[in-house]
Amino acid sequence: MLKTLRGRFILSHILPLLIVIPLLGIAAIYLIEEKILIPSLLAELKGNALALSRIAARDKEIWDDPAYARQLLNQTAIRSGGQLILLDPKGIILASSNPSDADLLGTQVEHPGYGLAQQGQVVTRLRSSQAFGEDIADALAPVIGPDGELLGFIRLSFRYDSFIEELYQLRYLLTSILILALLLGTGLGIILAINVGKPVEQVTHAVYSLANGERSESLPELGAEETRRLSRGVNVLFKRLRSLEAARKRLLANLIHEIGRPLGALRMGIEALSHGADRDPRFYAELLEGMDLETARLQRLLEDLSHLHEQALGILELDHQNLDLATWLPGMLTPWKQAASKKRLNWELNIPPSLPVVRADPLRLDQVIGNLVSNAIKFTPSGGAVKIEAGESDARIWVRISDTGPGIPPDSQEKMFEPFVRGGQGRRFPQGMGLGLGIARELVEAHGGRLELESEAGSGSKFTVWLPRDPMEPS
Repeated sequence: MLKTLRGRFILSHILPLLIVIPLLGIAAIYLIEEKILIPSLLAELKGNALALSRIAARDKEIWDDPAYARQLLNQTAIRSGGQLILLDPKGIILASSNPSDADLLGTQVEHPGYGLAQQGQVVTRLRSSQAFGEDIADALAPVIGPDGELLGFIRLSFRYDSFIEELYQLRYLLTSILILALLLGTGLGIILAINVGKPVEQVTHAVYSLANGERSESLPELGAEETRRLSRGVNVLFKRLRSLEAARKRLLANLIHEIGRPLGALRMGIEALSHGADRDPRFYAELLEGMDLETARLQRLLEDLSHLHEQALGILELDHQNLDLATWLPGMLTPWKQAASKKRLNWELNIPPSLPVVRADPLRLDQVIGNLVSNAIKFTPSGGAVKIEAGESDARIWVRISDTGPGIPPDSQEKMFEPFVRGGQGRRFPQGMGLGLGIARELVEAHGGRLELESEAGSGSKFTVWLPRDPMEPS
């Protein structure tokens, strides 16, 4: 039972009841008996004894004629279990309402309350009577005549055994109520344990199914807030794993395509060379240039995959240097200017000479700017324009790459930064792995900056890289 959460929950719910309810019952019975019933019984005896003493003080014949007193007590109705005794000033029994006390008539009864009673007080007590051989509650009241003379005493007693019967009935009632409460508490604990344990079992089963590759549907978010949050967390995990599985499949498909194309081109080049292509100098030069481009593409692919591996390991390291963007950017962009010229694009470069020096990793920043410019050239049709400009605003440096390409719809802009998402623009096999923009954003954020995208479908795109002068001061 203790091995399951449900069993422990039930036990944790029942144990306090098993401890608290008996203690509560004992305390309740004690308080009712000792603080309510017994004091009320003694108070009742005291009041009745006082009333009888006042009545007996008016009839002096009771004290002068014991036979008359006994006759009068025999005609008096006393509560079941009760007893009325008349005592003279010396404590000698004159008469008793109980016929079985006939042998005790004329004998003296010991009572510790005589002294107080002679002073006019009514004495009550709960005691063991040696004379009557049983536990009794009694009240001793003095009888004072009209002239102030002590005529005797009224002793009104009640057998405790008959009172115990009433207490037992009360105990049985309280015990039944407490047992019922214990049963209800146990039942409630079992219901709550089932309600708590069932969602946990569902989550456990779902996690095992997920580990075995069998899980596909989401969990219902039911139960207490904690179990709903647990189910919600598992659902997020499911969604994340499904996304990773889909990304893995896209990665494999992209790798096959991206690696297969340049390898196929290189194999064709090698085959051409083996068939005498080197005899034609012009064709030979074009062939070498093409093979160089394919190997460069493979190198770029390996760099993207290497950075993706670094992302997974969380070991992205930057080599910060003092970088003069005014002189570094034009030199870095020269190869891209040639690529834009070959595609017959209008190239515009606007880098102010007053651009300040920043702390950055030139290789990583080259990767960011190169990726953005490459995309701008790739997706801008012939006759369009690519514009690169830079500036300073609020102690931050910005570099903006604009193009006149087809643009990106607003609902797709954020997805462009996710891994393996490619802007194919209608091509069946778009170029690239779909890693560039995600890598660029992460590299910019590693510099303490941010990468912004402004675009509308049919109106081109603008990518702005914001960098702080010091990477310790985020932009």
